[in-house]
Amino acid sequence: MSYLWAQYSLNIMKKTLFFISFFLVALLAGAQQADVSYQVLQLPASAHVAALGGDNITITEDNPSNAWSNPALLSDVSDNSISLNFMTYNSGSMLFGAQFAKQFGARHSATVMAEYLGYGSMDETDENGVKLGSFSPKDIVIGFGYSYLLSERWTGGASLKMTSQSYGRYSSFGLSVDLGLNYYDEEKDLCLAVAMKNIGAQVKSFYEGQRTKMPFTLQLGFSKGMEHLPVRFHILLTDLTRWSESDYYHPSDKSKAGFGNILLNHFVLGLDILPTDYLYLSAGYNFRRAYELKSAGSSKLAGLTFGAGLRLKKFRFGATYAKYHVGNAGVQFDIAYSF
Repeated sequence: MSYLWAQYSLNIMKKTLFFISFFLVALLAGAQQADVSYQVLQLPASAHVAALGGDNITITEDNPSNAWSNPALLSDVSDNSISLNFMTYNSGSMLFGAQFAKQFGARHSATVMAEYLGYGSMDETDENGVKLGSFSPKDIVIGFGYSYLLSERWTGGASLKMTSQSYGRYSSFGLSVDLGLNYYDEEKDLCLAVAMKNIGAQVKSFYEGQRTKMPFTLQLGFSKGMEHLPVRFHILLTDLTRWSESDYYHPSDKSKAGFGNILLNHFVLGLDILPTDYLYLSAGYNFRRAYELKSAGSSKLAGLTFGAGLRLKKFRFGATYAKYHVGNAGVQFDIAYSF
């Protein structure tokens, strides 16, 4: 009895420490604001995540790509699993990614991750507009993740990401950490999660003395499957440290300002339709992305995402359609396999 009580007390202490750590880090990192730099860190690596609005931290499925969204989800990935992902982003831009996950014992999981975002070829000119040649700007991310099964339903995780940007003769380098905490009740098909992503700093800037901040975000996620219907609902609250009107509206848009509109821009909604255990059909709506696209003059399918996927015993495949820019839409694919 004393041994069981000691184990129970230890698990309670671990979860308490995780919650305290999240609270303290959120206070320290909350002053950071999202920045246009390191855009690659804000793109979904998983096609399923992209299909649910581009942000989701509660997908408990066997795919290493989900660790980019929440490192605590690593505990749901099979031992010796690999995933590859591809996305067409902006005009001429393409994202490639690869992830490998490994389990160590019953409670420990780890992953190594890499992403490459190429922006195509661009002309290099001098201050007078004379063409000097061409260059291929790119972002590269190398990451390492770890998760620990705190109890039957609680999992904590963390990941370290190193991001390099190379734009012709200019380059930058940043370090960031993601922290995640996940609760999953399989019987009720209920998942709750909190994640803090991109906690870090730019170590080397493009221009000396002009450092930019990492795109920090604090997120809360909720997913729930229905008992008598083959559907699962997803709700995400994102950017929870950003509530200033200036973070969401240009001066010309002040007529649209108000707490209600600002609040909506924190929501990302998703829906999974699960006709069988092997197939999912997904849709999502990202309020913030819809607002930005509409403000830029594009209202067709603004904020909407659609996707589908197969989940076999060892093989998974996903495909997604989403619109990230006014001029064009993007498609994303990923495959995963467990050896």
